[in-house]
Amino acid sequence: MKPPEDDEFRVVTWNVEHNGISNSGDDARWHLAMDVLATLRPHVLLRQELTRADMFGGRAVWAESARLGGHAAFLASATPESANPTGVYVDRDLCQPTEFFEHRTGMWHPVCNPVVRLKGALKKLSLASVHLCSFDPATRASEAKRVATLGRPGMAAIVGGDMNSYSHRLSSGHPLPDWSQIKDRAHFEARTIERDGKRVSDTLPDEILSGEYEGRPPVFVELGYYAATELGLEGALEPTASLWRTDQGTRQRIDRLYATAQVAGALTGLEVVVTDEVIEASDHPPVVATFSLSALRRALSVDPAVAA
Repeated sequence: MKPPEDDEFRVVTWNVEHNGISNSGDDARWHLAMDVLATLRPHVLLRQELTRADMFGGRAVWAESARLGGHAAFLASATPESANPTGVYVDRDLCQPTEFFEHRTGMWHPVCNPVVRLKGALKKLSLASVHLCSFDPATRASEAKRVATLGRPGMAAIVGGDMNSYSHRLSSGHPLPDWSQIKDRAHFEARTIERDGKRVSDTLPDEILSGEYEGRPPVFVELGYYAATELGLEGALEPTASLWRTDQGTRQRIDRLYATAQVAGALTGLEVVVTDEVIEASDHPPVVATFSLSALRRALSVDPAVAA
């Protein structure tokens, strides 16, 4: 049974291509993306490709915060190689920020990682917006292992973003790319790894984050797979990128959300939102996870010392 709306806690991850701003400076797509987000009403927004949002006093960040209703804003650093930082916005009415971390060393895009205390809960909740390396599988694997540190025993976390790689669990009707049909050799090099002497689609980051190992539980629960298998929501496995191009094969579910087990247990729904407005705004659709707020508060109110 779906909880009443006032018992919902909504988390959205969205990569808005180049922050919705064209090379000429036109920001029509950004405004359209903000209109989409106004309908989704996220309590937590994990953003990728906040292109040049660190410039001019961070005015793009504050503009987005205002459009969200005054959410607290966090922005990771841009790097010399990429002007596309990650960011996180949180609803001040529900989430009290307590710390902010930026995981930069060895990362193509630094991870934006604020920590909040959900009002009415005892334990803190770590939030992370992630954009894994687009061109090098080895770097992605290293980055995924860095992100896995947010799921250490005793921690509670929600992680989401553009993983630039594939789910290690096949889903019906959504096969991995047929590389024999893709002519883009650079894309082939960026998205495949070698296994048993063959080149195959890169699923290693997802294996690191949500795979079991010799009977040991995963670091995180991958929320799309959980929603499909535990909640019966087949639409949770709908592919994301790319909405704009077909030369790199069929669309794939590279934008994903993960959570530690106690947080995942409060999940009530997950949706990949594809509308005409979304397609116009970005090549990636937003992924929306809905939690029962009361169940999440209970999960975050267990004494950490007892839980350990």
